[in-house]
Amino acid sequence: MIKEKLFLLEQKYAGVKVDYCCVMPDHLHFVLIKQGAHTGAPLHQILKWYKTQTTNEYIKLVRQGILPPFNKHIWQRNYFEHIIRNEADLYEIRSYIDNNPAKWYFDKYFQR
Repeated sequence: MIKEKLFLLEQKYAGVKVDYCCVMPDHLHFVLIKQGAHTGAPLHQILKWYKTQTTNEYIKLVRQGILPPFNKHIWQRNYFEHIIRNEADLYEIRSYIDNNPAKWYFDKYFQR
């Protein structure tokens, strides 16, 4: 559901493309390409819509008994953003995303 809703951003917002992503057990990494400088919806609006859609879907699945209830919030309040300025930067970020699942076992929130 997390990934499905992420790719809906491409339909909802003109000029937005999900370039790369990885869904982890307790977080998400993705590269979002926003074409056209200073046009379209601002990033905070795009992410607010995404968090709202996923939260509503999660609540629906909790009510159906498919997912466990949550305490207060599903998403953290803020997010980390980085403007990718060149191909080398993009390559480095994609590599980080690719390698992130292997680091999960060392995360303080890891559970078997």
